[in-house]
Amino acid sequence: MLAFSALSDPTRLRIVEMLTNRGELSATRIGSHFSMSPPAISQHLRVLREAGLVRVEARAQQRIYTIDPAGMTEMEQWIGHMRRIWDQRLGALGAFLTEEVRKTRKPAGRKKHARKRPP
Repeated sequence: MLAFSALSDPTRLRIVEMLTNRGELSATRIGSHFSMSPPAISQHLRVLREAGLVRVEARAQQRIYTIDPAGMTEMEQWIGHMRRIWDQRLGALGAFLTEEVRKTRKPAGRKKHARKRPP
């Protein structure tokens, strides 16, 4: 999934966190939080746009970025799907292990007595 690849970069992850917390920010304002060139910030923003995680709107000479809820929803759905699969697998493993433990335990309450040999 392209979104996870985009978020694997710490700068892009931080940009998404900033937009999540503040709503909308200009590219200039986003760039002011990093010690890198404006072209480098633009490249990060492009990757986030292509991954469907942010939207851009032109307002006069500014580019205003916001979170794209559709991209976030897609990620949430994928994570939910993976969680259901692993819950099923781990549940099946737990049931298997419980059954194996049950099989290996000796029945309680009956003790074997050694037979006495005649003298």
